Amino acid sequence: MYLNALQHQNDALIQATLALHEQGNLLPDSYVIDVEQFTANAKVIRQCANDLGLKLYGMTKQFGRNPYLAQLLLDLGYDGIVAVDFKEARALHLAGVKVQHVGHLVQPPTAMVEQIVAEMKPEVMTVYSLDKARQISDAASKCGRVQPVLVKFYGDEDRLYVNQEAGFPIAEVDSVLEALGQMKGIQLEGVTHFPCFLFDGEQLTATENVDTLHQVIKHWPEGDMPHQVNMPSATCCNTLTMIKRLGGTHGEPGHALTGTFPANIDGSQPEKVAMLYLSEISHQFQGASYCYGGGYYRRGQLEHALIDGLVIPVSNEDVNAIDYHLKVSGSHNVGTPIIMAFRTQVFVTRSDVVLVDGIQSGNPRIIGRYDSLGGTVDG
Repeated sequence: MYLNALQHQNDALIQATLALHEQGNLLPDSYVIDVEQFTANAKVIRQCANDLGLKLYGMTKQFGRNPYLAQLLLDLGYDGIVAVDFKEARALHLAGVKVQHVGHLVQPPTAMVEQIVAEMKPEVMTVYSLDKARQISDAASKCGRVQPVLVKFYGDEDRLYVNQEAGFPIAEVDSVLEALGQMKGIQLEGVTHFPCFLFDGEQLTATENVDTLHQVIKHWPEGDMPHQVNMPSATCCNTLTMIKRLGGTHGEPGHALTGTFPANIDGSQPEKVAMLYLSEISHQFQGASYCYGGGYYRRGQLEHALIDGLVIPVSNEDVNAIDYHLKVSGSHNVGTPIIMAFRTQVFVTRSDVVLVDGIQSGNPRIIGRYDSLGGTVDG
């Protein structure tokens, strides 16, 4: 999906990866991240947001809840890290990373609510049920806090991903906001939804979900306005201008940090590809070769890979099967490295994440190895 963009924007990452593999320093089923280019992407997004007066929560799930990169974002002036689920919040908190947004897309479970409110003290928590809001309010009151919350509503025509369906019905907006306003341990901070932007194959456009956000704002308690209007999905320099125009205050960049977002398929965006997937040929079978798998995401749109300087077809012929291997067209020598670039969500894989610094300055060196959930890996 992003192989052409990778070759066009960051051939140095390809060459450094091949060299480190040849030296025996990289194993297959590894996502290799160019820390210098990641940093450059983060800076250009941050500068764009600054120019527009917007705030950013960095999202880490796409590159494996990586604590080093999360802290790097904070050091660059990002306003916090968003944890898409409670296990990400736990992993980043244990790594000493400040998590500022919890609860969207996944609500914290009952047994973790008090820990999140009392120990993590996030800037905001998203709620989409009164039961969870009451739990948060009770936990906050117990520890002497008032926890700011974002509220998620949905309309009948909104875009909701399968197994991510959630939210208060927009028809109940007045009664829900009234009920939340009566809970002493929480404060109505703002609104959010997902996805607010999508790539239609040609350009990034706002979804119907943004209209729902605007409807909620019109019903906000009299005499006040939401302090935060959070518009996540596809956050990049391109969509930041739309967030500003549409009245948003916050974005949550994830894939744009590694340059692997749909609008950059052709390598045209200011955020350059900073991550690739490395494997190697394991064996041959009936005229085809097979490389080690473990990192393929069902929506990854993998079609081609780079091997021995050639672009060749790669396939996963049954996305319902465990990808112990991926099929590679043609016969290739065992141990030959193979480079891929596709849409991923590293946190749902069993892959390693290897951070390489110095690529752009001509002195590549591995500075960290992690598993797909942000834990360190030795060797």
